[in-house]
Amino acid sequence: MKALVHIRLGRERYGPTLDLQRRLRALRADGRVPDLLLSVEHEPVITVGRQGAEEHILASRRVLQRLQIDVHAVERGGDVTYHGPGQLVLYPILDLRGWGRDLHRYIANLEEVMLRTAAQFGVEAHRRPELPGVWIGLQKLGSVGVHVRRWVTMHGLALNVNLSPNLFSLIVPCGLHGVEALSLAELCDAPPELAEVEAAALRTMAQVFDVTVSTASREELSRWVM
Repeated sequence: MKALVHIRLGRERYGPTLDLQRRLRALRADGRVPDLLLSVEHEPVITVGRQGAEEHILASRRVLQRLQIDVHAVERGGDVTYHGPGQLVLYPILDLRGWGRDLHRYIANLEEVMLRTAAQFGVEAHRRPELPGVWIGLQKLGSVGVHVRRWVTMHGLALNVNLSPNLFSLIVPCGLHGVEALSLAELCDAPPELAEVEAAALRTMAQVFDVTVSTASREELSRWVM
């Protein structure tokens, strides 16, 4: 059985985490670190993917500065999305040469992780044809956006747990007009804590990807990227 090393980053700004992903991906491509899974809760940020359009950011730069929301153009697929407090973000740094070199299956597995995680809290989400992510009707519960170089992945999935506040109104999510984001907390009688959902997601990652998941400390991570 393959192994996956999980590192909990806690609450972090997006820029340093993006730099960390890029450094770890280069290390993984060279075989200097194992397959990794970073979990993080971001400070408010808007990211623009390769298919993104600036006009899908509805707020002015002045408003974004006042709200202290960063904007980053990134290499993942997709359009515009928002990350912020109350959202569980998972970034797998995987060498897909050991996973069948199948990008479509990889993305489907990330969606499956979110579907099964939501189900553990009594929420039945679903896929929509041609639209990555997981949905409740026409509302988006979780997003997927990835990038692969030398068969090593970065970026990943974002599952809305209890967005506070929900600032998706500042953008056109995924470039789809009329789409709203909602959280598990809006669908559960007892809103789950982010830590509960993270633990459930890690168990589900182990099942879906058929791996063992161990945990490394921030100190170990620091030694890898020195």
